[in-house]
Amino acid sequence: MGEAAAHAQPAWVLLAYLIAGVCFILALRGLSSPETSRRGNWTGMIGMTIAVVTTLAIHQIASLPEIIGAMVIGGGIGVVTARKIQMTAMPQLVAAFHSLVGLAAVLVGAAAYLNPLAFGIGVRITPIASPSFVSILPVSRVEMGLGVAIGAITFSGSVIAFLKLNGNMSGKPILLPLRHVINLGTLAAILGLIAYFTQDQSPVVFGLIAALSFAIGFLLIIPIGGADMPVVISMLNSYSGWAAAAMGFTLHNSAMIITGALVGSSGAILSYIMCRAMNRSFISVIAGGFGAVASSGDAAAIDRPYKRGSAEDAAFLMAQAEQVIIVPGYGMAVAQAQHAVREMADLLKAKGVTVKYAIHPVAGRMPGHMNVLLAEANVPYDEVFELEDINSEFAQTDVAYVIGANDVTNPAAKNDKGSPIYGMPVLDVEKARTCLFVKRSMGGVGYAGIDNELFYRDNTMMLLGDAKKMTEEIVKALG
Repeated sequence: MGEAAAHAQPAWVLLAYLIAGVCFILALRGLSSPETSRRGNWTGMIGMTIAVVTTLAIHQIASLPEIIGAMVIGGGIGVVTARKIQMTAMPQLVAAFHSLVGLAAVLVGAAAYLNPLAFGIGVRITPIASPSFVSILPVSRVEMGLGVAIGAITFSGSVIAFLKLNGNMSGKPILLPLRHVINLGTLAAILGLIAYFTQDQSPVVFGLIAALSFAIGFLLIIPIGGADMPVVISMLNSYSGWAAAAMGFTLHNSAMIITGALVGSSGAILSYIMCRAMNRSFISVIAGGFGAVASSGDAAAIDRPYKRGSAEDAAFLMAQAEQVIIVPGYGMAVAQAQHAVREMADLLKAKGVTVKYAIHPVAGRMPGHMNVLLAEANVPYDEVFELEDINSEFAQTDVAYVIGANDVTNPAAKNDKGSPIYGMPVLDVEKARTCLFVKRSMGGVGYAGIDNELFYRDNTMMLLGDAKKMTEEIVKALG
Protein backbone atom coordinates (compact mmCIF):
# COMPACT_ATOMS: atom_id res chain seq x y z
CA MET A 1 0.00 0.00 0.00
CA GLY A 2 1.53 3.32 -1.11
CA GLU A 3 1.65 6.54 0.83
CA ALA A 4 -1.24 8.07 -1.09
CA ALA A 5 -3.38 5.01 -0.45
CA ALA A 6 -2.45 5.13 3.20
CA HIS A 7 -3.82 8.64 3.57
CA ALA A 8 -6.92 7.96 1.43
CA GLN A 9 -8.54 5.63 3.92
CA PRO A 10 -12.28 4.93 3.83
CA ALA A 11 -14.46 7.01 6.12
CA TRP A 12 -15.45 3.97 8.20
CA VAL A 13 -11.78 3.30 8.97
CA LEU A 14 -11.23 6.83 10.24
CA LEU A 15 -14.42 6.56 12.29
CA ALA A 16 -13.31 3.23 13.78
CA TYR A 17 -9.93 4.67 14.77
CA LEU A 18 -11.68 7.69 16.25
CA ILE A 19 -13.92 5.43 18.35
CA ALA A 20 -10.86 3.44 19.45
CA GLY A 21 -9.10 6.67 20.46
CA VAL A 22 -12.11 7.78 22.50
CA CYS A 23 -12.14 4.38 24.21
CA PHE A 24 -8.47 4.80 25.15
CA ILE A 25 -9.12 8.24 26.61
CA LEU A 26 -12.08 6.91 28.62
CA ALA A 27 -9.89 4.00 29.74
CA LEU A 28 -7.28 6.39 31.15
CA ARG A 29 -10.03 8.31 32.90
CA GLY A 30 -11.41 5.09 34.39
CA LEU A 31 -7.98 3.94 35.55
CA SER A 32 -7.51 7.17 37.49
CA SER A 33 -9.70 5.85 40.32
CA PRO A 34 -9.87 2.41 41.99
CA GLU A 35 -13.66 2.50 41.88
CA THR A 36 -13.72 2.81 38.08
CA SER A 37 -10.53 0.93 37.21
CA ARG A 38 -12.29 -2.28 36.15
CA ARG A 39 -14.53 -0.32 33.78
CA GLY A 40 -11.47 1.51 32.49
CA ASN A 41 -9.75 -1.79 31.73
CA TRP A 42 -12.76 -3.07 29.80
CA THR A 43 -13.04 0.18 27.85
CA GLY A 44 -9.36 -0.02 26.89
CA MET A 45 -9.75 -3.64 25.79
CA ILE A 46 -12.74 -2.74 23.61
CA GLY A 47 -10.81 0.13 22.03
CA MET A 48 -7.80 -2.07 21.32
CA THR A 49 -10.03 -4.75 19.77
CA ILE A 50 -11.58 -2.17 17.44
CA ALA A 51 -8.14 -0.85 16.46
CA VAL A 52 -6.65 -4.30 15.79
CA VAL A 53 -9.62 -5.58 13.80
CA THR A 54 -9.73 -2.38 11.72
CA THR A 55 -6.01 -2.54 11.01
CA LEU A 56 -6.24 -6.17 9.89
CA ALA A 57 -9.24 -5.36 7.69
CA ILE A 58 -7.63 -2.53 5.70
CA HIS A 59 -4.14 -3.93 5.20
CA GLN A 60 -3.11 -6.37 2.50
CA ILE A 61 -1.78 -9.22 4.61
CA ALA A 62 0.23 -11.89 2.82
CA SER A 63 -0.79 -14.63 5.22
CA LEU A 64 -3.63 -13.90 7.60
CA PRO A 65 -3.33 -17.32 9.35
CA GLU A 66 0.28 -16.51 10.26
CA ILE A 67 -0.74 -13.17 11.77
CA ILE A 68 -3.58 -14.75 13.76
CA GLY A 69 -1.28 -17.59 14.85
CA ALA A 70 1.28 -15.09 16.14
CA MET A 71 -1.45 -13.21 18.01
CA VAL A 72 -2.74 -16.43 19.59
CA ILE A 73 0.75 -17.44 20.71
CA GLY A 74 1.55 -13.99 22.12
CA GLY A 75 -1.85 -13.65 23.76
CA GLY A 76 -1.56 -17.11 25.25
CA ILE A 77 1.81 -16.30 26.76
CA GLY A 78 0.35 -13.08 28.18
CA VAL A 79 -2.63 -14.84 29.75
CA VAL A 80 -0.49 -17.57 31.34
CA THR A 81 2.05 -15.05 32.63
CA ALA A 82 -0.63 -12.77 34.10
CA ARG A 83 -2.29 -15.67 35.90
CA LYS A 84 0.92 -17.11 37.34
CA ILE A 85 2.75 -13.93 38.29
CA GLN A 86 2.92 -13.13 41.98
CA MET A 87 1.80 -9.67 43.07
CA THR A 88 5.28 -9.07 44.49
CA ALA A 89 6.70 -9.54 40.99
CA MET A 90 4.27 -7.14 39.31
CA PRO A 91 6.86 -4.32 38.97
CA GLN A 92 9.24 -6.74 37.23
CA LEU A 93 6.43 -7.81 34.91
CA VAL A 94 5.63 -4.20 34.02
CA ALA A 95 9.31 -3.52 33.29
CA ALA A 96 9.48 -6.65 31.12
CA PHE A 97 6.40 -5.57 29.16
CA HIS A 98 7.91 -2.15 28.58
CA SER A 99 11.06 -3.79 27.21
CA LEU A 100 8.96 -5.79 24.73
CA VAL A 101 7.21 -2.64 23.50
CA GLY A 102 10.58 -0.99 22.94
CA LEU A 103 11.98 -4.04 21.16
CA ALA A 104 8.87 -4.22 18.96
CA ALA A 105 9.43 -0.60 17.90
CA VAL A 106 13.04 -1.39 16.96
CA LEU A 107 12.01 -4.47 14.98
CA VAL A 108 9.26 -2.60 13.12
CA GLY A 109 11.75 0.14 12.30
CA ALA A 110 14.23 -2.43 11.02
CA ALA A 111 11.53 -4.10 8.90
CA ALA A 112 10.53 -0.74 7.41
CA TYR A 113 14.16 0.04 6.67
CA LEU A 114 14.74 -3.26 4.91
CA ASN A 115 11.52 -3.11 2.85
CA PRO A 116 10.31 0.50 2.67
CA LEU A 117 8.04 -0.13 -0.34
CA ALA A 118 5.93 -2.54 1.68
CA PHE A 119 5.36 0.22 4.25
CA GLY A 120 4.60 2.89 1.65
CA ILE A 121 7.58 5.01 2.64
CA GLY A 122 9.94 4.38 -0.28
CA VAL A 123 10.42 5.50 -3.87
CA ARG A 124 12.09 3.20 -6.42
CA ILE A 125 14.95 4.86 -8.30
CA THR A 126 16.58 3.15 -11.31
CA PRO A 127 19.76 4.91 -12.39
CA ILE A 128 21.24 4.10 -15.78
CA ALA A 129 23.45 0.96 -15.86
CA SER A 130 22.90 0.18 -12.19
CA PRO A 131 20.45 -1.90 -10.11
CA SER A 132 17.25 -0.29 -8.90
CA PHE A 133 17.47 1.50 -5.57
CA VAL A 134 14.67 2.28 -3.12
CA SER A 135 15.01 5.68 -1.44
CA ILE A 136 13.20 6.15 1.87
CA LEU A 137 11.25 9.39 2.08
CA PRO A 138 13.19 11.99 4.15
CA VAL A 139 10.32 12.59 6.63
CA SER A 140 9.97 8.81 7.09
CA ARG A 141 13.68 8.57 7.86
CA VAL A 142 13.20 11.03 10.72
CA GLU A 143 10.20 9.10 12.03
CA MET A 144 12.04 5.81 11.68
CA GLY A 145 15.17 7.10 13.39
CA LEU A 146 13.25 8.54 16.33
CA GLY A 147 11.12 5.42 16.69
CA VAL A 148 14.13 3.11 16.68
CA ALA A 149 16.07 5.34 19.09
CA ILE A 150 13.24 5.68 21.62
CA GLY A 151 12.40 1.99 21.31
CA ALA A 152 16.00 0.93 21.90
CA ILE A 153 16.31 3.23 24.93
CA THR A 154 13.06 1.79 26.32
CA PHE A 155 14.24 -1.78 25.78
CA SER A 156 17.68 -1.57 27.38
CA GLY A 157 16.47 0.73 30.18
CA SER A 158 13.61 -1.63 30.99
CA VAL A 159 15.97 -4.61 31.06
CA ILE A 160 18.15 -2.86 33.66
CA ALA A 161 15.04 -1.89 35.66
CA PHE A 162 13.89 -5.52 35.58
CA LEU A 163 17.28 -6.78 36.79
CA LYS A 164 17.31 -4.26 39.65
CA LEU A 165 13.75 -4.98 40.70
CA ASN A 166 14.26 -8.74 40.47
CA GLY A 167 17.39 -8.68 42.61
CA ASN A 168 19.69 -9.86 39.80
CA MET A 169 21.45 -6.50 39.99
CA SER A 170 22.15 -4.25 42.94
CA GLY A 171 19.41 -1.72 43.60
CA LYS A 172 22.01 0.84 44.65
CA PRO A 173 23.09 3.55 42.21
CA ILE A 174 25.99 2.58 39.96
CA LEU A 175 27.75 5.86 39.30
CA LEU A 176 30.12 5.97 36.33
CA PRO A 177 32.82 8.65 36.14
CA LEU A 178 31.77 11.60 33.95
CA ARG A 179 28.40 9.90 33.42
CA HIS A 180 26.60 13.16 32.56
CA VAL A 181 29.21 14.06 29.96
CA ILE A 182 28.99 10.57 28.48
CA ASN A 183 25.19 10.64 28.45
CA LEU A 184 24.96 14.09 26.86
CA GLY A 185 27.61 13.16 24.29
CA THR A 186 25.81 9.94 23.40
CA LEU A 187 22.43 11.69 23.09
CA ALA A 188 23.98 14.39 20.90
CA ALA A 189 25.54 11.71 18.71
CA ILE A 190 22.15 9.94 18.33
CA LEU A 191 20.40 13.17 17.33
CA GLY A 192 23.21 14.02 14.94
CA LEU A 193 23.02 10.58 13.32
CA ILE A 194 19.24 10.87 12.91
CA ALA A 195 19.75 14.22 11.14
CA TYR A 196 22.48 12.68 8.93
CA PHE A 197 20.19 9.71 8.24
CA THR A 198 17.93 12.06 6.25
CA GLN A 199 20.82 12.48 3.80
CA ASP A 200 22.38 9.03 3.90
CA GLN A 201 20.27 5.90 4.55
CA SER A 202 23.38 3.74 4.89
CA PRO A 203 22.99 0.57 7.03
CA VAL A 204 25.96 1.79 9.06
CA VAL A 205 24.11 4.96 10.08
CA PHE A 206 20.94 3.02 10.91
CA GLY A 207 22.94 0.48 12.93
CA LEU A 208 24.79 3.20 14.84
CA ILE A 209 21.51 4.89 15.80
CA ALA A 210 20.20 1.60 17.21
CA ALA A 211 23.46 0.65 18.95
CA LEU A 212 24.00 4.01 20.64
CA SER A 213 20.34 4.11 21.72
CA PHE A 214 20.63 0.68 23.33
CA ALA A 215 23.73 1.96 25.13
CA ILE A 216 22.16 5.20 26.41
CA GLY A 217 19.18 3.28 27.79
CA PHE A 218 21.59 1.26 29.88
CA LEU A 219 23.58 4.34 30.95
CA LEU A 220 20.48 6.31 31.97
CA ILE A 221 19.04 3.66 34.29
CA ILE A 222 22.04 2.17 36.11
CA PRO A 223 22.71 5.36 38.13
CA ILE A 224 19.13 5.34 39.44
CA GLY A 225 18.61 3.61 42.75
CA GLY A 226 17.11 4.00 46.16
CA ALA A 227 13.40 4.59 46.49
CA ASP A 228 13.12 6.08 43.02
CA MET A 229 12.19 2.96 41.02
CA PRO A 230 8.45 3.81 40.75
CA VAL A 231 9.39 6.97 38.85
CA VAL A 232 11.65 4.92 36.57
CA ILE A 233 8.81 2.53 35.74
CA SER A 234 6.52 5.48 34.96
CA MET A 235 9.19 7.13 32.85
CA LEU A 236 9.84 3.96 30.84
CA ASN A 237 6.11 3.63 30.31
CA SER A 238 6.16 7.10 28.76
CA TYR A 239 9.11 6.17 26.53
CA SER A 240 7.29 3.08 25.27
CA GLY A 241 4.33 5.24 24.29
CA TRP A 242 6.43 7.69 22.32
CA ALA A 243 8.19 4.79 20.57
CA ALA A 244 4.81 3.39 19.52
CA ALA A 245 3.66 6.83 18.31
CA ALA A 246 6.79 7.26 16.19
CA MET A 247 6.26 3.84 14.63
CA GLY A 248 2.64 4.82 14.00
CA PHE A 249 3.85 7.59 11.71
CA THR A 250 6.09 5.12 9.89
CA LEU A 251 3.20 2.69 9.43
CA HIS A 252 0.69 5.45 8.60
CA ASN A 253 -1.50 4.05 11.38
CA SER A 254 -3.48 6.72 13.22
CA ALA A 255 -4.54 4.28 15.94
CA MET A 256 -0.90 3.68 16.90
CA ILE A 257 -0.22 7.40 16.85
CA ILE A 258 -3.18 8.13 19.13
CA THR A 259 -2.44 5.24 21.50
CA GLY A 260 1.27 6.00 21.69
CA ALA A 261 0.67 9.70 22.30
CA LEU A 262 -1.82 8.92 25.08
CA VAL A 263 0.56 6.47 26.78
CA GLY A 264 3.54 8.75 26.32
CA SER A 265 1.86 11.89 27.60
CA SER A 266 0.08 10.20 30.51
CA GLY A 267 3.33 8.48 31.56
CA ALA A 268 5.20 11.78 31.40
CA ILE A 269 2.51 13.55 33.43
CA LEU A 270 2.53 10.77 36.02
CA SER A 271 6.33 10.95 36.24
CA TYR A 272 6.14 14.71 36.76
CA ILE A 273 3.46 14.34 39.45
CA MET A 274 5.53 11.71 41.26
CA CYS A 275 8.64 13.87 41.06
CA ARG A 276 6.72 16.76 42.64
CA ALA A 277 5.45 14.40 45.33
CA MET A 278 9.06 13.45 46.08
CA ASN A 279 10.35 17.03 45.79
CA ARG A 280 12.65 15.98 42.95
CA SER A 281 13.53 17.60 39.64
CA PHE A 282 11.84 16.11 36.57
CA ILE A 283 14.89 17.02 34.48
CA SER A 284 17.14 14.99 36.78
CA VAL A 285 14.99 11.94 36.07
CA ILE A 286 15.29 12.38 32.31
CA ALA A 287 19.05 12.92 32.61
CA GLY A 288 19.59 9.78 34.67
CA GLY A 289 21.16 9.56 38.09
CA PHE A 290 17.93 10.53 39.86
CA GLY A 291 18.28 9.68 43.52
CA ALA A 292 21.91 8.86 42.97
CA VAL A 293 23.41 10.74 45.90
CA ALA A 294 24.91 7.55 47.18
CA SER A 295 27.57 8.70 49.57
CA SER A 296 25.45 7.57 52.48
CA GLY A 297 23.74 4.80 50.53
CA ASP A 298 25.97 2.13 52.00
CA ALA A 299 24.98 2.91 55.56
CA ALA A 300 24.20 -0.08 57.71
CA ALA A 301 21.71 -0.22 60.52
CA ILE A 302 22.77 1.84 63.51
CA ASP A 303 23.62 -0.10 66.67
CA ARG A 304 21.38 1.78 69.11
CA PRO A 305 18.87 0.70 71.74
CA TYR A 306 15.33 0.18 70.54
CA LYS A 307 12.06 -1.03 72.00
CA ARG A 308 10.89 -4.46 70.86
CA GLY A 309 7.33 -5.69 71.23
CA SER A 310 5.26 -8.79 70.55
CA ALA A 311 2.08 -9.49 68.61
CA GLU A 312 0.16 -9.49 71.89
CA ASP A 313 1.53 -6.05 72.77
CA ALA A 314 0.51 -4.72 69.37
CA ALA A 315 -2.97 -6.25 69.59
CA PHE A 316 -3.55 -4.71 73.02
CA LEU A 317 -2.44 -1.23 71.90
CA MET A 318 -4.56 -1.28 68.75
CA ALA A 319 -7.64 -2.69 70.49
CA GLN A 320 -7.51 0.22 72.95
CA ALA A 321 -7.04 2.84 70.24
CA GLU A 322 -9.64 5.16 68.78
CA GLN A 323 -7.88 5.38 65.41
CA VAL A 324 -5.26 3.21 63.71
CA ILE A 325 -3.52 4.18 60.48
CA ILE A 326 -1.95 1.33 58.53
CA VAL A 327 1.03 2.25 56.35
CA PRO A 328 1.80 -0.51 53.81
CA GLY A 329 5.18 -0.77 52.14
CA TYR A 330 7.21 -3.20 50.08
CA GLY A 331 7.58 -5.43 53.14
CA MET A 332 3.85 -6.15 52.93
CA ALA A 333 4.19 -7.05 49.26
CA VAL A 334 7.14 -9.39 49.84
CA ALA A 335 5.36 -11.22 52.65
CA GLN A 336 2.01 -11.15 50.78
CA ALA A 337 0.45 -9.91 53.99
CA GLN A 338 -2.33 -7.81 52.47
CA HIS A 339 -5.09 -10.32 53.25
CA ALA A 340 -3.94 -10.69 56.87
CA VAL A 341 -3.80 -6.90 57.16
CA ARG A 342 -7.39 -6.56 55.94
CA GLU A 343 -8.50 -9.27 58.38
CA MET A 344 -6.78 -7.40 61.21
CA ALA A 345 -8.48 -4.17 60.15
CA ASP A 346 -11.89 -5.89 60.08
CA LEU A 347 -11.41 -7.13 63.66
CA LEU A 348 -10.38 -3.67 64.82
CA LYS A 349 -13.40 -2.06 63.17
CA ALA A 350 -15.62 -4.64 64.88
CA LYS A 351 -14.19 -3.37 68.18
CA GLY A 352 -15.11 0.21 67.31
CA VAL A 353 -11.65 1.32 66.13
CA THR A 354 -11.43 3.67 63.14
CA VAL A 355 -9.01 2.19 60.59
CA LYS A 356 -7.44 4.06 57.67
CA TYR A 357 -4.66 3.28 55.19
CA ALA A 358 -1.96 5.82 54.29
CA ILE A 359 -0.34 5.42 50.85
CA HIS A 360 2.85 7.19 49.85
CA PRO A 361 3.13 8.05 46.12
CA VAL A 362 6.26 5.92 45.71
CA ALA A 363 5.60 3.14 48.22
CA GLY A 364 6.56 -0.18 46.66
CA ARG A 365 8.33 -0.58 43.35
CA MET A 366 5.90 0.92 40.85
CA PRO A 367 3.16 3.57 40.76
CA GLY A 368 0.05 2.36 42.57
CA HIS A 369 1.75 -0.80 43.86
CA MET A 370 0.18 -0.61 47.32
CA ASN A 371 -3.23 0.35 45.92
CA VAL A 372 -3.22 -2.79 43.76
CA LEU A 373 -2.33 -5.02 46.70
CA LEU A 374 -5.01 -3.53 48.93
CA ALA A 375 -7.59 -3.79 46.16
CA GLU A 376 -6.68 -7.46 45.75
CA ALA A 377 -7.47 -7.95 49.45
CA ASN A 378 -10.83 -6.15 49.00
CA VAL A 379 -9.91 -3.23 51.23
CA PRO A 380 -12.68 -0.59 50.92
CA TYR A 381 -11.56 2.27 48.68
CA ASP A 382 -12.90 4.91 51.05
CA GLU A 383 -10.44 3.78 53.73
CA VAL A 384 -7.38 4.37 51.53
CA PHE A 385 -5.83 7.87 51.54
CA GLU A 386 -2.91 9.50 49.77
CA LEU A 387 -0.11 11.27 51.67
CA GLU A 388 -1.43 14.81 51.29
CA ASP A 389 -4.90 13.77 52.46
CA ILE A 390 -3.91 11.93 55.64
CA ASN A 391 -0.54 13.24 56.79
CA SER A 392 -2.13 15.79 59.12
CA GLU A 393 -4.06 13.04 60.92
CA PHE A 394 -1.06 11.21 62.38
CA ALA A 395 -0.77 13.75 65.21
CA GLN A 396 -4.29 12.78 66.34
CA THR A 397 -3.79 9.03 65.78
CA ASP A 398 -3.23 6.52 68.57
CA VAL A 399 -1.37 3.84 66.58
CA ALA A 400 0.44 3.86 63.26
CA TYR A 401 1.03 0.30 61.98
CA VAL A 402 3.89 0.39 59.46
CA ILE A 403 4.62 -2.71 57.38
CA GLY A 404 8.04 -2.46 55.81
CA ALA A 405 7.63 1.12 54.55
CA ASN A 406 11.14 2.19 55.50
CA ASP A 407 12.17 5.03 53.19
CA VAL A 408 8.75 6.73 52.94
CA THR A 409 8.49 7.08 56.74
CA ASN A 410 12.09 8.07 57.43
CA PRO A 411 12.33 11.41 59.32
CA ALA A 412 15.82 11.87 57.79
CA ALA A 413 14.05 13.16 54.69
CA LYS A 414 13.09 16.21 56.76
CA ASN A 415 16.08 16.82 58.98
CA ASP A 416 19.23 15.27 57.43
CA LYS A 417 20.58 17.30 54.53
CA GLY A 418 23.19 14.60 53.87
CA SER A 419 20.57 11.91 53.33
CA PRO A 420 19.93 10.70 49.76
CA ILE A 421 16.18 11.08 50.41
CA TYR A 422 16.41 14.58 51.89
CA GLY A 423 13.58 16.79 50.69
CA MET A 424 11.26 13.91 49.83
CA PRO A 425 7.87 14.29 51.54
CA VAL A 426 7.34 11.38 53.93
CA LEU A 427 4.47 10.09 56.04
CA ASP A 428 4.58 11.65 59.53
CA VAL A 429 4.13 8.36 61.36
CA GLU A 430 6.45 9.48 64.14
CA LYS A 431 3.76 11.93 65.26
CA ALA A 432 1.38 9.12 66.21
CA ARG A 433 1.10 8.29 69.90
CA THR A 434 2.60 4.85 69.20
CA CYS A 435 4.30 3.64 66.04
CA LEU A 436 4.35 -0.13 65.50
CA PHE A 437 6.95 -0.97 62.88
CA VAL A 438 6.99 -4.45 61.33
CA LYS A 439 10.43 -5.41 60.02
CA ARG A 440 12.22 -8.72 59.45
CA SER A 441 15.28 -7.70 61.48
CA MET A 442 17.20 -4.67 62.62
CA GLY A 443 20.13 -5.62 60.40
CA GLY A 444 18.64 -4.58 57.08
CA VAL A 445 18.05 -1.16 55.56
CA GLY A 446 15.52 0.18 53.08
CA TYR A 447 15.80 0.24 49.31
CA ALA A 448 17.55 3.61 49.49
CA GLY A 449 20.27 1.91 51.54
CA ILE A 450 19.90 4.00 54.70
CA ASP A 451 18.77 3.27 58.23
CA ASN A 452 15.59 4.78 59.67
CA GLU A 453 15.99 6.82 62.86
CA LEU A 454 12.30 6.22 63.53
CA PHE A 455 13.21 2.74 64.83
CA TYR A 456 14.95 4.27 67.86
CA ARG A 457 12.30 6.79 68.90
CA ASP A 458 10.69 6.43 72.32
CA ASN A 459 7.21 6.03 70.85
CA THR A 460 8.25 3.31 68.40
CA MET A 461 7.83 -0.41 69.09
CA MET A 462 9.61 -2.78 66.70
CA LEU A 463 7.77 -5.97 65.71
CA LEU A 464 10.54 -8.11 64.25
CA GLY A 465 9.60 -10.99 61.99
CA ASP A 466 7.82 -11.88 58.77
CA ALA A 467 5.07 -9.32 58.12
CA LYS A 468 2.43 -11.91 57.27
CA LYS A 469 3.15 -14.12 60.28
CA MET A 470 3.34 -11.16 62.64
CA THR A 471 0.02 -9.76 61.38
CA GLU A 472 -1.61 -13.20 61.61
CA GLU A 473 -0.44 -13.47 65.22
CA ILE A 474 -1.96 -10.06 65.93
CA VAL A 475 -5.21 -11.30 64.38
CA LYS A 476 -5.21 -14.30 66.72
CA ALA A 477 -4.53 -12.07 69.71
CA LEU A 478 -7.38 -9.75 68.70
CA GLY A 479 -9.76 -12.67 68.27
